[in-house]
Amino acid sequence: MMRIITGRARGIQLDTLEGDMTRPTSERAKMAIFSSLQFELEGRRVLDLFAGSGQMGLEAVSRGAEHAVLVDQSKDAVRIIRKNAEKTRLSEDCTIVCSDFSEFLRQRRGREPFDIVFIDPPYAMAACRAAVEAILDNRLLKPYGILVLESGEPDPLGKETPLLAKFDLLKSARYGAAYVTILSLRA
Repeated sequence: MMRIITGRARGIQLDTLEGDMTRPTSERAKMAIFSSLQFELEGRRVLDLFAGSGQMGLEAVSRGAEHAVLVDQSKDAVRIIRKNAEKTRLSEDCTIVCSDFSEFLRQRRGREPFDIVFIDPPYAMAACRAAVEAILDNRLLKPYGILVLESGEPDPLGKETPLLAKFDLLKSARYGAAYVTILSLRA
């Protein structure tokens, strides 16, 4: 069962895609992530890349984020995201986009950057590093903005990467098969 934990849409159950195409963030991991972000959400602009069911972006809006952009390349996932946004009555605070993540980020270049970005690609894709590089290259994260990475490996950006020098580590933890890393962009 997947649901909105708290806020305006508290307790509303969310739909998810059938099969193995998406792997929703576990309730335990989601609770830990939002516990870490609880004072960072009010009035913020959020990007949920690889949105799947939309649960992370919708949870952020339910908790007070001003607006969330939810992106997934799967038309079926986008259909589920739209259904969940309607069900939670949060659709007016969301923009839902069907696009490949790299194309979406390239097209956003020069537009208003985000305060918080959730990056949770399919584990086999190993796309965290490419997504973070594209976000930085296209200047889509505000100074002190927060990245929330979820991956199947403990070090999704690579230990030796110069990317790490651009961030402060706020949290790193494992929840079952998922590794969650929360970073803040240095000014």
